[in-house]
Amino acid sequence: MKHRHALFALLLTLGFWTTAPAVLAAAMAPKPSASERIFVDRVSRDLTSRFSTTAAAARAGDYRYTDPDESGAISWVNPRYWQSDAAHPSQLWYDVSGRLIGADFSVLQSQSAAAPSMWGVASSRWTTFEPHVHYGIKGPDGKLTFGALGPKSISKAGGTAAHPTAQDIVRANKAKNVDDVAFVFAFPSIWDLQVWVIPNPNGAFAELNPNVKPSKSSQSQM
Repeated sequence: MKHRHALFALLLTLGFWTTAPAVLAAAMAPKPSASERIFVDRVSRDLTSRFSTTAAAARAGDYRYTDPDESGAISWVNPRYWQSDAAHPSQLWYDVSGRLIGADFSVLQSQSAAAPSMWGVASSRWTTFEPHVHYGIKGPDGKLTFGALGPKSISKAGGTAAHPTAQDIVRANKAKNVDDVAFVFAFPSIWDLQVWVIPNPNGAFAELNPNVKPSKSSQSQM
Protein backbone atom coordinates (compact mmCIF):
# COMPACT_ATOMS: atom_id res chain seq x y z
CA MET A 1 0.00 0.00 0.00
CA LYS A 2 1.78 2.96 -1.34
CA HIS A 3 0.88 5.45 1.36
CA ARG A 4 1.62 3.08 4.25
CA HIS A 5 5.36 2.87 4.79
CA ALA A 6 5.15 0.91 8.05
CA LEU A 7 3.04 -1.78 6.42
CA PHE A 8 5.16 -1.56 3.27
CA ALA A 9 8.31 -2.29 5.28
CA LEU A 10 6.70 -5.38 6.77
CA LEU A 11 5.33 -6.64 3.47
CA LEU A 12 8.54 -5.93 1.59
CA THR A 13 10.53 -7.83 4.21
CA LEU A 14 8.18 -10.78 3.89
CA GLY A 15 8.13 -10.51 0.10
CA PHE A 16 4.45 -9.58 -0.26
CA TRP A 17 4.93 -6.32 -2.18
CA THR A 18 6.86 -6.37 -5.43
CA THR A 19 6.56 -2.77 -6.67
CA ALA A 20 8.25 -0.21 -4.44
CA PRO A 21 6.47 3.13 -3.88
CA ALA A 22 9.55 5.22 -4.67
CA VAL A 23 9.77 3.65 -8.12
CA LEU A 24 6.14 4.41 -8.82
CA ALA A 25 6.36 7.93 -7.39
CA ALA A 26 9.20 8.65 -9.79
CA ALA A 27 7.13 7.38 -12.69
CA MET A 28 4.14 9.69 -12.27
CA ALA A 29 3.24 12.87 -10.42
CA PRO A 30 0.75 12.30 -7.58
CA LYS A 31 -1.77 14.81 -8.91
CA PRO A 32 -4.33 13.24 -11.26
CA SER A 33 -4.57 13.95 -14.96
CA ALA A 34 -7.82 15.26 -16.44
CA SER A 35 -9.17 11.76 -17.09
CA GLU A 36 -8.02 10.55 -13.66
CA ARG A 37 -9.70 13.52 -12.00
CA ILE A 38 -13.05 12.35 -13.36
CA PHE A 39 -12.52 8.97 -11.71
CA VAL A 40 -11.26 10.45 -8.43
CA ASP A 41 -14.18 12.87 -8.18
CA ARG A 42 -16.73 10.16 -8.98
CA VAL A 43 -15.49 7.59 -6.47
CA SER A 44 -14.92 10.25 -3.81
CA ARG A 45 -18.56 11.34 -4.00
CA ASP A 46 -19.88 7.80 -4.20
CA LEU A 47 -17.82 6.22 -1.43
CA THR A 48 -18.28 9.18 0.90
CA SER A 49 -22.04 8.96 0.45
CA ARG A 50 -22.14 5.22 1.19
CA PHE A 51 -19.26 4.61 3.60
CA SER A 52 -18.86 7.83 5.57
CA THR A 53 -18.62 5.85 8.82
CA THR A 54 -17.00 2.60 9.90
CA ALA A 55 -20.47 1.37 10.87
CA ALA A 56 -21.54 1.73 7.25
CA ALA A 57 -18.46 -0.19 6.14
CA ALA A 58 -19.19 -2.96 8.64
CA ARG A 59 -22.76 -3.28 7.38
CA ALA A 60 -21.35 -3.79 3.88
CA GLY A 61 -19.08 -6.60 5.08
CA ASP A 62 -15.82 -4.68 5.55
CA TYR A 63 -13.73 -5.07 8.69
CA ARG A 64 -10.63 -3.47 10.13
CA TYR A 65 -7.33 -5.31 9.73
CA THR A 66 -4.54 -2.79 10.47
CA ASP A 67 -3.40 -0.32 13.07
CA PRO A 68 -3.07 3.36 12.07
CA ASP A 69 -0.03 3.97 9.89
CA GLU A 70 2.10 7.10 9.58
CA SER A 71 -0.24 8.52 6.95
CA GLY A 72 -3.08 8.36 9.49
CA ALA A 73 -4.90 5.58 7.65
CA ILE A 74 -6.56 2.55 9.23
CA SER A 75 -7.41 -0.09 6.63
CA TRP A 76 -10.69 -1.97 6.37
CA VAL A 77 -10.97 -4.86 3.92
CA ASN A 78 -13.73 -6.66 2.05
CA PRO A 79 -12.26 -9.86 0.55
CA ARG A 80 -15.27 -10.21 -1.76
CA TYR A 81 -13.89 -7.38 -3.86
CA TRP A 82 -10.33 -8.36 -4.72
CA GLN A 83 -11.66 -8.03 -8.26
CA SER A 84 -12.98 -4.52 -7.76
CA ASP A 85 -15.30 -2.37 -9.78
CA ALA A 86 -15.47 1.39 -9.36
CA ALA A 87 -18.30 1.07 -6.82
CA HIS A 88 -16.71 -1.69 -4.75
CA PRO A 89 -13.13 -1.10 -3.58
CA SER A 90 -11.33 -3.94 -1.86
CA GLN A 91 -10.26 -1.67 0.99
CA LEU A 92 -11.41 1.52 2.70
CA TRP A 93 -9.25 3.82 4.83
CA TYR A 94 -10.47 5.64 7.92
CA ASP A 95 -8.65 8.02 10.24
CA VAL A 96 -8.60 7.65 14.02
CA SER A 97 -11.83 9.64 14.31
CA GLY A 98 -13.65 7.29 11.92
CA ARG A 99 -13.65 9.60 8.91
CA LEU A 100 -13.42 7.97 5.48
CA ILE A 101 -10.24 9.22 3.82
CA GLY A 102 -9.31 6.84 1.00
CA ALA A 103 -9.67 3.49 -0.73
CA ASP A 104 -7.84 0.70 -2.53
CA PHE A 105 -9.17 -0.78 -5.74
CA SER A 106 -7.74 -4.08 -6.90
CA VAL A 107 -7.57 -6.45 -9.85
CA LEU A 108 -6.51 -10.06 -9.49
CA GLN A 109 -3.24 -10.75 -11.26
CA SER A 110 -4.78 -14.02 -12.43
CA GLN A 111 -7.24 -11.91 -14.42
CA SER A 112 -4.70 -9.39 -15.73
CA ALA A 113 -1.06 -10.25 -16.44
CA ALA A 114 -0.30 -6.60 -17.23
CA ALA A 115 -1.06 -3.53 -15.14
CA PRO A 116 -4.74 -2.60 -15.61
CA SER A 117 -5.78 0.20 -17.91
CA MET A 118 -9.23 1.24 -16.77
CA TRP A 119 -11.34 4.12 -15.48
CA GLY A 120 -9.07 6.62 -17.22
CA VAL A 121 -6.30 5.91 -14.69
CA ALA A 122 -2.74 5.43 -15.94
CA SER A 123 -1.58 1.83 -15.69
CA SER A 124 1.61 2.97 -13.92
CA ARG A 125 -0.51 4.00 -10.90
CA TRP A 126 -1.04 0.33 -10.02
CA THR A 127 1.25 -1.50 -7.58
CA THR A 128 1.50 -5.26 -7.09
CA PHE A 129 1.16 -7.56 -4.08
CA GLU A 130 2.09 -11.21 -3.80
CA PRO A 131 -0.15 -13.66 -1.88
CA HIS A 132 -0.04 -13.64 1.89
CA VAL A 133 -2.31 -13.91 4.92
CA HIS A 134 -3.67 -11.40 7.42
CA TYR A 135 -5.17 -12.20 10.79
CA GLY A 136 -6.50 -10.57 13.95
CA ILE A 137 -6.04 -11.95 17.47
CA LYS A 138 -8.39 -11.09 20.36
CA GLY A 139 -6.73 -10.23 23.65
CA PRO A 140 -8.26 -10.79 27.11
CA ASP A 141 -9.57 -7.22 27.03
CA GLY A 142 -11.14 -7.73 23.61
CA LYS A 143 -8.55 -5.60 21.84
CA LEU A 144 -7.36 -6.90 18.48
CA THR A 145 -3.74 -7.42 17.53
CA PHE A 146 -3.15 -7.51 13.78
CA GLY A 147 -0.55 -9.52 11.91
CA ALA A 148 0.49 -11.07 8.61
CA LEU A 149 2.17 -14.27 7.44
CA GLY A 150 3.80 -15.24 4.17
CA PRO A 151 3.20 -18.44 2.18
CA LYS A 152 6.23 -20.21 3.69
CA SER A 153 5.12 -19.52 7.26
CA ILE A 154 1.59 -20.75 6.58
CA SER A 155 2.96 -23.80 4.81
CA LYS A 156 5.14 -24.65 7.81
CA ALA A 157 1.99 -24.50 9.93
CA GLY A 158 0.30 -26.99 7.62
CA GLY A 159 -1.88 -24.52 5.72
CA THR A 160 -1.85 -22.56 2.48
CA ALA A 161 -1.86 -18.85 1.70
CA ALA A 162 -4.86 -19.36 -0.56
CA HIS A 163 -7.05 -20.99 2.10
CA PRO A 164 -5.84 -20.03 5.59
CA THR A 165 -7.73 -21.12 8.70
CA ALA A 166 -7.80 -20.11 12.35
CA GLN A 167 -6.12 -23.41 13.15
CA ASP A 168 -3.22 -22.43 10.87
CA ILE A 169 -2.74 -19.28 12.93
CA VAL A 170 -2.67 -21.33 16.13
CA ARG A 171 -0.17 -23.79 14.64
CA ALA A 172 1.98 -20.83 13.57
CA ASN A 173 2.11 -19.84 17.27
CA LYS A 174 0.28 -16.58 16.72
CA ALA A 175 -2.69 -17.52 18.91
CA LYS A 176 -3.25 -19.96 21.79
CA ASN A 177 -6.52 -21.34 20.44
CA VAL A 178 -8.89 -20.85 17.53
CA ASP A 179 -11.36 -18.89 19.66
CA ASP A 180 -8.74 -16.15 19.96
CA VAL A 181 -8.56 -15.73 16.18
CA ALA A 182 -11.03 -12.97 15.32
CA PHE A 183 -10.44 -13.31 11.58
CA VAL A 184 -8.02 -14.68 9.02
CA PHE A 185 -8.10 -14.04 5.29
CA ALA A 186 -6.10 -14.66 2.16
CA PHE A 187 -4.63 -11.61 0.47
CA PRO A 188 -4.16 -12.79 -3.14
CA SER A 189 -1.80 -11.64 -5.88
CA ILE A 190 -3.32 -8.35 -6.99
CA TRP A 191 -2.79 -5.11 -8.81
CA ASP A 192 -3.62 -2.34 -6.36
CA LEU A 193 -4.69 1.28 -6.90
CA GLN A 194 -4.84 3.70 -3.95
CA VAL A 195 -6.81 6.92 -3.93
CA TRP A 196 -7.45 9.62 -1.35
CA VAL A 197 -11.17 10.44 -1.36
CA ILE A 198 -10.78 13.61 0.69
CA PRO A 199 -9.01 16.71 -0.67
CA ASN A 200 -5.25 16.32 -0.75
CA PRO A 201 -3.05 19.30 -1.72
CA ASN A 202 -0.33 16.79 -2.60
CA GLY A 203 -2.56 14.98 -5.09
CA ALA A 204 -5.09 12.15 -4.93
CA PHE A 205 -2.34 9.56 -5.54
CA ALA A 206 0.20 10.99 -3.08
CA GLU A 207 1.67 8.96 -0.23
CA LEU A 208 0.69 11.44 2.49
CA ASN A 209 -2.08 13.96 2.99
CA PRO A 210 -1.52 17.06 5.16
CA ASN A 211 -5.27 17.10 5.84
CA VAL A 212 -4.90 13.86 7.81
CA LYS A 213 -3.04 13.93 11.11
CA PRO A 214 -1.44 10.60 12.16
CA SER A 215 -2.00 9.39 15.71
CA LYS A 216 0.82 9.59 18.22
CA SER A 217 1.31 5.81 18.05
CA SER A 218 1.71 5.84 14.28
CA GLN A 219 3.97 8.89 14.40
CA SER A 220 6.31 7.00 16.71
CA GLN A 221 6.82 4.45 13.94
CA MET A 222 7.89 7.03 11.36
